[in-house]
Amino acid sequence: MTFDLVIAGTQLGAVGIADGVIAEIAPELDGGRRQIEARGLLVLPGAIDAHVHLDDPGRADWEGFESGTLALAAGGTTCLIDMPLNSSPPTVDGASFDAKVAAARGRAAIDFALWGGIVPGDVDRLDELAERGVVGFKAFMCPSGIDDFAMADELTLARAMERAARLGLPVAVHAEDAQLVAALTEQARAAGRRDVRAFLDSRPIEAECRAIASALELARAAGCALHVVHVSSARGVRLCAEARAAGLDVTCETCPHYLLLCDEDVERLGAVAKCAPPLRSATDRDELWAELRAGRIALVASDHSPAPPELKQRDDFFDVWGGIDGGQQLLGSLLGELPLEQISQLVSRSVAERFRLPGKGSIEVGMDADVVLVELAPTRVELAELRSRHRQSPYVGRSFGGRAVDVLVRGRRVLEPGVRPGGRLVRPVRSA
Repeated sequence: MTFDLVIAGTQLGAVGIADGVIAEIAPELDGGRRQIEARGLLVLPGAIDAHVHLDDPGRADWEGFESGTLALAAGGTTCLIDMPLNSSPPTVDGASFDAKVAAARGRAAIDFALWGGIVPGDVDRLDELAERGVVGFKAFMCPSGIDDFAMADELTLARAMERAARLGLPVAVHAEDAQLVAALTEQARAAGRRDVRAFLDSRPIEAECRAIASALELARAAGCALHVVHVSSARGVRLCAEARAAGLDVTCETCPHYLLLCDEDVERLGAVAKCAPPLRSATDRDELWAELRAGRIALVASDHSPAPPELKQRDDFFDVWGGIDGGQQLLGSLLGELPLEQISQLVSRSVAERFRLPGKGSIEVGMDADVVLVELAPTRVELAELRSRHRQSPYVGRSFGGRAVDVLVRGRRVLEPGVRPGGRLVRPVRSA
């Protein structure tokens, strides 16, 4: 057989690629039109980042498909799932879905799938999104920070979950209790506090856990699959694990920033490390690692959510844009911290399985040739090597246990100079 490309010398032997898919894996392979000699490197399935904000269309000056997908690719991500905000319009109906796909066409370096949004209004819009191919529907249980993506009140969320259950798609929630956060924020402001610690204290773990518990009850009543995004605490993870053990179809994700950073880092670094839920204590961080190692967290996603520098430069820390630029560091942040098989499970296989992405998530014959070649060696995150639009990551200066050195999407080496963006929309396999 003649292959378009053979990757030789990996821990799997040789990987033969033809027509964008993995055609054969064997100790040795001949017949490649091109060959990559990967001796000394590891071949892993490309990461699938399930939680990305590329802000396009409408706010491409925040990131955009072009710079954002190149940043993700540079870190070893070959497919992303873009959130319905902070694009403008947000992806809440058929027309806005079409607008986002048009914005990505010819500009996305890697493959992409889309989340649809749940906001107050006509739930029939969820049908439009399902028909076009969203992986699921995202809702905020507290204000999102974006005026055109309103939080979902309990009635809205309940009705949307019922519709999502009929459509056979999961609902993802940003879980923080709106009333508790609002009350604590008002207390801080009334006391004249606008500092980093005041913000951290206004969004405690209790707010996260109350919202998770509420979402679990609503999902149970609706018969809906639930995914809880960016869980920041071991307590939140355990709530999901207990519900799953009781028969609910629920998964949760965490993010590298909750695993690698803590509240002291946001006090030291300031706005570049602000996110919601916020970074927790070092003790909470260690407990979250224990949950991850025990297998109670389904996947790790970046929650890449950049913004222009001026939105990060406010005297009032409550008014600072809360989002971390971390898409390029998803895979690297885990290298050296976990066994390679578990890393691939957390950032590739589990994501593809949960969101039913065809051809994605593993290196097997017949699957898309989404491949990352990894060097396991201490690697320092340098500002000059960041590919995102504004280059303001909290990971600059940190060392990871390895790095991506070559990235292929459906057999195309996407980081080579002069390669034209060829990312495609990936639609989930619909359940019967």
